[in-house]
Amino acid sequence: MIVVRVHCGDQVGTGWTYGAAACRALVEDVLAPLVKDRDALDVVGAYDAMCRGDRNLGRLSIATCAISAALWDSKARLLDLRLARLLAMVTDEVPIYGSGGFTSYDDTQLTSQFDHWVHGQGIPRVKIKVAESWGEHVGRDLTRTAHASKVVGDDTELYVDASGGYTRKQAIRVAHEAADCDVRWFEEPVSSDDLAGLHEIRDAVAADVAAGEYGYDLPYFARMVQAGAVDCLQADLSRCGGITEWQRVAAVAAANNLQISGHGAPNLHLDAAAATPNLRHLEWLHDHVRIETMLFDGATAALPGGLLRPDLSRSEHGLDFCDEAASPYRIG
Repeated sequence: MIVVRVHCGDQVGTGWTYGAAACRALVEDVLAPLVKDRDALDVVGAYDAMCRGDRNLGRLSIATCAISAALWDSKARLLDLRLARLLAMVTDEVPIYGSGGFTSYDDTQLTSQFDHWVHGQGIPRVKIKVAESWGEHVGRDLTRTAHASKVVGDDTELYVDASGGYTRKQAIRVAHEAADCDVRWFEEPVSSDDLAGLHEIRDAVAADVAAGEYGYDLPYFARMVQAGAVDCLQADLSRCGGITEWQRVAAVAAANNLQISGHGAPNLHLDAAAATPNLRHLEWLHDHVRIETMLFDGATAALPGGLLRPDLSRSEHGLDFCDEAASPYRIG
């Protein structure tokens, strides 16, 4: 986790992303000088300055995403507004889906996790990982999918995520063999770089095909949409360029009659998601939920029905980074 703080007078905005500790040098040496002494309310101008400034380093860097989030947080703090309101929220409840079901889990672990989400928290959508070892254990993938379908029952949507691990025809065969499981969402059945492959699979399977979590700039998402590669566009606010670029990605999706889904980091996405008319849902990712709950005061809990709700009584994004809690894990 790369945490960035932006100081604006007495206010301090916070943003974060996930990456190597080397990002710290990029923030301090390249990006910070580009935003220093700028108008704190000119978030888009600062973001564009960073994009131009780090172009030769490989636009966009994930560190740019962290600063973008911190700048929006700062602006909300300066205006004493909840960030969702600043971004023009369109809903006060954001749907989520439980995400985990890792291939390392045995049936007992998988059942426990799904029982917690479905019966404990009332989340009506859950996802497991498939394509174990890059598609070398299809039989186990199918067995685990069938087990997950039985555990969650008919009233819960079942999603699978292959993380790009199958070949094109392999993904189609798996989807057809799992037809009785009524899988509704097939995430990255092949690499998200294989737009033609995603399109081929999308035309051949009943589940919605989704991808996009590895998009780092707007043209990436435009190419994905133009290729007819997905039924729902995914974007990760901690990778795609922060809130500024998230809004642009959502507009590209909307212009093509697609919804957008947020990948990972649900608390980081929450306010932007609440201001996105064509949002489908956010990923209640087991890893990131644990991290955000450990390291931030104000992390949002899942509500019955699989919903998150911004706390409108708090300004900014409602989260305060806990230095004391993070201290044992700090590496830079």
